Amino acid sequence: MCDPGRLEAKTGKEQEVAEFIKSALPLAEQEAGTEKWYALQIGPSTFGIFDTFENEDGRKTHLGGEIAKALMAKAPELLAADPVLEMVDLLAVK
Repeated sequence: MCDPGRLEAKTGKEQEVAEFIKSALPLAEQEAGTEKWYALQIGPSTFGIFDTFENEDGRKTHLGGEIAKALMAKAPELLAADPVLEMVDLLAVK
């Protein structure tokens, strides 16, 4: 299972969003239930986070964890819209 998320930076806040999501790596590394965690830049002002979990408990812990709290606290300052989060199940992985 995984949770891809998309973040759209406010004009002029692109670099701050990039630095913010990169700074979350140590928090992700502390989450035992988060198997993989990727911070992405999709376009000039569009960013993403893609993470995978072994089970639903790991997902729930992550979604209620420090990264989510920090993101929601900074969202009004940095983001043009609310983050888009999709909870999906992986069907095949190489």
